Amino acid sequence: MSWFSWLFIVWSRSSQSLLLVWLVGRELGIRDGLLCDQMLTCSRWGTPSSQGLFQDGDVIIGGLFPLHYQPPAIDHDFTQLPHYNPFLQKLFKQNSQIYILSFYLPPLSLEYVPLQYIYAMVFALEEINHSTMLLPGIKLGYHIFDSCGRPPWALQSGLSLVGGDNTSCGQSVPMIIGGASSITSQILSTVLGPLSIPFISYLSTCPCLSDRLQYPNFFRTIPSDIYQARAVAQVVIRFNWTWVGAVVANNNYGYMAVKEEIQGAGVCLAFVETLQRENIISDARRAALTIQSSTARVILIFTWYTDVRELFLQLVKLNVTDRQFLASEAWSTSGDLVQNSVTSKVANGVLGVATRSSAIPGFESYLRRLHPIHHPDDEFLREFWEVEFGCSLHLSSSSMLTSLSHCNGSESLKKVQNLFTDASQLRVTYNVYLAVYAAAHALHSLLCPIKDSSSENNISTCSSPKQIKATELLQHLQEVNFTTPQDETFYFQGADIPAKYDLVNWQKMPDGTLKIALIGQVDGFALHLNESAIQWITGSNRVPISVCSEICPPGTRKVSRKGKPLCCFDCIPCAAGEISNKTGSLDCERCPLELWSNAKRTACIPRQLDFLAFNETLGITLTTAAVTGVTVTTVVFVVFLHYRHTPVVRANNSELSFLLLVSIKLCFLCSLVFIGRPSVWSCRFQQAAFGISFVLCVSCLKVKTIVVLAAFRSARPGAEALIRWFGPGQQRGSICLLTCIQIIICTIWLSLIPPVPRQDLGFQGSKVTLECAMVSVVGFCLILGYIGLLACTSLILAFFARKLPDNFNEAKLITFSMLIFCAVWVAFVPAYLSSPGKYTVAVEVFAILASSYGLLFCIFAPKCFIILLRPERNTKKYMMAR
Repeated sequence: MSWFSWLFIVWSRSSQSLLLVWLVGRELGIRDGLLCDQMLTCSRWGTPSSQGLFQDGDVIIGGLFPLHYQPPAIDHDFTQLPHYNPFLQKLFKQNSQIYILSFYLPPLSLEYVPLQYIYAMVFALEEINHSTMLLPGIKLGYHIFDSCGRPPWALQSGLSLVGGDNTSCGQSVPMIIGGASSITSQILSTVLGPLSIPFISYLSTCPCLSDRLQYPNFFRTIPSDIYQARAVAQVVIRFNWTWVGAVVANNNYGYMAVKEEIQGAGVCLAFVETLQRENIISDARRAALTIQSSTARVILIFTWYTDVRELFLQLVKLNVTDRQFLASEAWSTSGDLVQNSVTSKVANGVLGVATRSSAIPGFESYLRRLHPIHHPDDEFLREFWEVEFGCSLHLSSSSMLTSLSHCNGSESLKKVQNLFTDASQLRVTYNVYLAVYAAAHALHSLLCPIKDSSSENNISTCSSPKQIKATELLQHLQEVNFTTPQDETFYFQGADIPAKYDLVNWQKMPDGTLKIALIGQVDGFALHLNESAIQWITGSNRVPISVCSEICPPGTRKVSRKGKPLCCFDCIPCAAGEISNKTGSLDCERCPLELWSNAKRTACIPRQLDFLAFNETLGITLTTAAVTGVTVTTVVFVVFLHYRHTPVVRANNSELSFLLLVSIKLCFLCSLVFIGRPSVWSCRFQQAAFGISFVLCVSCLKVKTIVVLAAFRSARPGAEALIRWFGPGQQRGSICLLTCIQIIICTIWLSLIPPVPRQDLGFQGSKVTLECAMVSVVGFCLILGYIGLLACTSLILAFFARKLPDNFNEAKLITFSMLIFCAVWVAFVPAYLSSPGKYTVAVEVFAILASSYGLLFCIFAPKCFIILLRPERNTKKYMMAR
């Protein structure tokens, strides 16, 4: 149970005097008041302290430990205190006119753990004094003061030690062991630096203290925070925690570690809250509210355990019990927190870095043998005894006013279980033990050098301790290298020692209590962790997740959110043709040309071959149109064959009409060659079939137009020879000649540089077009150019013959068909060049079909209309009528 206390300044009108009332109480009951002449050391600032632990010797080693903790004041309603305290009731009855003038001191509490540190120092010194190998013939003494956990008190006590200002004697100390905080060590090292007095800390971890230029006299037996922060960073990275909140002490202890190492490891800090001991209640409340509102599930706490206790109390009030806490060595093994039933509600599953523990043989039995009877001048032990057993060791006027009974002498620590007697895991206590041995070995090296190195026993003779010089002792302390009683090699690296840590986990037992379990170790930069042994805040072995944004899965990339830390990002799917096959990718990789991304954008797969197939919708549509065209042409051919003796069929050389139908049919059929998977032979045949079929078709139309012109020209006087010269034989010969020219062009082109099937990798997509690539466009241009030349010539001739006087003038039909033909192929060129992939083939097929249908319907539809639906017009007289 912790003690609380108040100091009142009251005015008694009956005695016309000021009364100082010191009220001391416990959480579960208020004790009677004690007079102010028994106030503790921590309330007597400015007065040299006479309360401490002293032992004379040839060499005196100073010690500073925060035995009493003094938290900040808390507002209370003191008007109700007389109702709860018998002593104040008596005081108020005797002095009816009493006024409370002021409230002065905050509560004081005796800390059991620092008391264990004090007796670890005493125990180590007694071991050394009994040793025949270390400092033989020299007795080490000690002067130990309470620093009260505040730098001003520590400075006052440190100056008292250095100046010899104490009640024992006027002898100054050559070195001091202390510094429970980095600020205290900085102040004392700075003050003692000009005197070259070594200062060994057992708990100061600020990296700044490693600066030998600024703190040349400072040493420590605990690793620097740099190594601790690196260990924490390794743990954070190990469990992929990228979004962590931080609560740090308002000094170099927490700030330096978090800033230099945690953020340097790529971990984003959701927030950084600072705790100041003078304002711990308000700071802890503010930090608790921040933790409650933050999305960070892992909270790193770098501060003293008393600050953590207040923070946990505030979190309990807010019912925040689902955060995973990472503990620094300052509180990771705090028995006060582990045994506190209130704070254990939020402390379950704490994962922490702790100073490496080690056993000190005989230390626990030494603690349990302690008794005020054997140490009558030990004020620290007396106070602890009275607090622990609730009795008074001395009868005095003040004790008469209290309800405490006198100790009967049967009290013993043999069966007491508390933080003071617990020696199962000695961590900081072992650091104090090492500091004492380091000091003793430095003194031994200075005072007892081995003069005869050839001697078998290495006998050393110690000189007078009065010859100690601070600068020489400082040098010898820098060079110490010895083996501890636990067979560990100890040496300093500058101000530091090699970094070794334990990784601990607070685990809930079946009865609801917490225990500290060892789950791993950190040796230098090597992390050894047994993950299966960890119990998390959830009570299971499932690792908590603490991220600002979930890690981007494969197939996406990270894009930072504007104005947010790097750990806060959005996951954007990779673009088509790009992949990311790792989680958390920053960029997507583009697939090679012959590959393409799969649907999930996680792998590059071979691109599917794409061509105008018969079984796809577009292929089926074009095939249907081609087959329909062939069918209609065949029907027209049959109709013409059946009515071959009628005037409509016989007009203008029926043989040319049949040849024209055959060529149109070939045009429809050649379009089918373009559909399907391209091959070497299909690529060659399709262009040849296309070019020859259309030249044949256009040649027939040209010859027909010439025949019409010749027929009407022959009606003029002297023009009969024209029609005889351009008879049927010449007409067939002209068609063959014009067609042979195209055949020659196709033969030369396809023989030298024919089209070949090739994958078109230039088009970006999941499919690669398999097309008939034109190795040389010259041949293709010649084919189209020749067809265009014939078509334009036919159009011009038909245009001139369109107004010839006849009821049935075929030149008009040829003119319309040629207009459609030319329009289709003029539109074909830009459409062909701008169409991607297989659609270039579809455009060419469509142009073939459109022009073929145009020729078929423009020329033969009117004739079929007369033959089938207007047979009365199918006469020579009607045909010749003007």
